[in-house]
Amino acid sequence: MCGITGWVSYDRDLRSASTTVDAMTETMSCRGPDDRGTWISGPVALGHRRLAIIDLPGGRQPMTLDTPEGTLALVYSGETYNFTELRRELVSKGHRFTTDSDTEVVLQGYLRWGEEVAERLNGMYAFAIWDGRRQQLVMIRDRMGIKPFSYYPTPDGVLFGSEPKAILANPLARARVGLDGLRELFAFVKTPGHGVWEGMYEVEPGTVVTVDRAGARRRVYWSLETRPHTDDLDTTVRRVRTLLDDIVRRQMVADVPVCTLLSGGLDSSAMTAIAARQLAESGETVRSFSVDFAGRTENFVADAFRTTPDAPFVHDVARAAATDHQDIVLDSVALADPEVRARMIRARDLPMGLGDMDSSLYLLFKAIRQRSTVALSGESADEVFGGYLQFFDERARKADTYPWLVDFEEHFGDDAGVLRPEVNRAIDLPVFIRDSYATAVAGIARLPGESDFEYRMRTICHLHLTRFVRVLLDRKDRASMAVGLEVRVPFCDHRLVEYVYNTPWSFKSFDGREKSLLREATADVLPRSVYDRVKSPYPSTQDPRYAVALQEQTRDLLARPSHPVFGLVDAAKVALLADSRTPRSTTASRRGMERTLDLALWMDLYGPEVSFT
Repeated sequence: MCGITGWVSYDRDLRSASTTVDAMTETMSCRGPDDRGTWISGPVALGHRRLAIIDLPGGRQPMTLDTPEGTLALVYSGETYNFTELRRELVSKGHRFTTDSDTEVVLQGYLRWGEEVAERLNGMYAFAIWDGRRQQLVMIRDRMGIKPFSYYPTPDGVLFGSEPKAILANPLARARVGLDGLRELFAFVKTPGHGVWEGMYEVEPGTVVTVDRAGARRRVYWSLETRPHTDDLDTTVRRVRTLLDDIVRRQMVADVPVCTLLSGGLDSSAMTAIAARQLAESGETVRSFSVDFAGRTENFVADAFRTTPDAPFVHDVARAAATDHQDIVLDSVALADPEVRARMIRARDLPMGLGDMDSSLYLLFKAIRQRSTVALSGESADEVFGGYLQFFDERARKADTYPWLVDFEEHFGDDAGVLRPEVNRAIDLPVFIRDSYATAVAGIARLPGESDFEYRMRTICHLHLTRFVRVLLDRKDRASMAVGLEVRVPFCDHRLVEYVYNTPWSFKSFDGREKSLLREATADVLPRSVYDRVKSPYPSTQDPRYAVALQEQTRDLLARPSHPVFGLVDAAKVALLADSRTPRSTTASRRGMERTLDLALWMDLYGPEVSFT
């Protein structure tokens, strides 16, 4: 896992711009604490920061390959889980290797198959290849968008990077956010390809972007397609388990310590138990980690989303699977620390976080990094198998909008509620969401004879897999790589996603519960308590001292009325939230303060030019 960046400028020789290239590369130091490298040749400059996972001494980058027609140069971030098979195939075709790294397999694969190498890769990746034979840059991103990848077209080429901060380190990039960017910040909907920063884009998942003197062009090499499902229920359950066994086995491979993130929910418990069984074959033990809050189990109060605390279920799994387990217990002081908030904003480059759930995720990853370099996560299982409440809510099923937004304001508060009236009028979120939704559902194919209900559930699944999960994957990647931890997501394996997406909803909920296929496929490795547990989201602190700290920090901000944040935020609304007489336990009050503090810190850190006119 690494951080990549680069610059192509057809009208200049970039050897004179090494200082700028170094600055762009150094913004990725958290993503790659183990090594750094740059490569500059005429109109192209590539930068790389490395987190060594496979072939520790041999995987240095940028990696080059000389051919009679010109040099190929690669910067690569991610993991290719089928690199061993691809390497054997390439060797059989006469390719010679000098390292044991998956990076060289990708480079040699490009030499053999060109940009179609992407269709042969199983993994999570974002990489760029300068093809000196054709004087063009080829940028490729994995199918599900697990690894981030941004680019910024310029008059004579392009800037690119794993994260926007690498691009913004170049004087050619303008740190500006306009109306469309503000809409993305507050809508909780991720528009494919939209980079939020004006002039910046994302290489879309499953896409190749090629840049040459004529400009940029896109080619989609993978998308979520509708296909008939011909397996019966029993065969489907067995197929899901076969896929999971293969996926976990592949993703446990590393030359550094690997662990699992264990929440006590169905997803992470199944993944951890499968990994434990596989490692036990060779006498090894899985390391597992969970996040908890001081006093949470003893003082837990059930709500509409979380009916049980995680800890008892976590410990059931740890005992049953015999893992080497550690609880990471956090307190309200750490969660409310402004420096932790600032680190998450730096990690994401934007103030679009989830408050204490972001802070706890960062602190969890920071603690794990002291013992492991790679972690497996249960992220995306809810999207794949149908685990969220909105999959079963009749209002969400029938709503002419994104299903997760139906009850969003009721449970989390109005995301844009703290904005000034004129800002709200300008960004007009209802119209933006309506138009976005219409675009999102327009291309979802329907099978011949598919019932209205099955097609509606297919649509809901598609929206979660192409719009919702990308928000969470980006959050997970940025928080983990901010501390140099690689997080792998087995449930995002495209083979599993394609297969389960095309199973009918009657299979996904055949026992009347969420994630029925996953539950049944892994029943033999799950404790009964977890098998029967109802879905519970990522935890949020219930400690009132956290809200008190938010109010204190917000009042400090209000004491600086000239702060640029008040060009966006309505100070009078925020003052009501920060009033000591205001009920502090409501999620809406907390979210409004968190949003305001995030925006203020972002403006302090990035000094963006924000325009809503």
